[in-house]
Amino acid sequence: MTTITVYQSGTGEYKGFTCSGHAGFAEAGSDIVCAAISILVINTINSIEQFGKQAFTCEQDQESGMIRFALQDMPTKETKLLLDSMILGLKEVEKQYHRKYLKLHFKEV
Repeated sequence: MTTITVYQSGTGEYKGFTCSGHAGFAEAGSDIVCAAISILVINTINSIEQFGKQAFTCEQDQESGMIRFALQDMPTKETKLLLDSMILGLKEVEKQYHRKYLKLHFKEV
């Protein structure tokens, strides 16, 4: 199962997220749930870098499926929109597969 924790301030501003684990829907290379999650997360990070003009740190470990993304400052309008879009997509994946392969959490930091 993939677990994604989105970190937010007390006022709801995004601070970053951690994605860990593999969905386990199918064998590696055929797992459409894992592919959907990966595309949403990686495209969001790439889009924030390209369009959000936002300073961030990003660590990853491909074997464990871990991605740790942290904003260095308050999110720009573009970054907020991109993260909102990622979360919308992840919620749909979570709903479609009944939280069996993806769990999305929010944590105040």
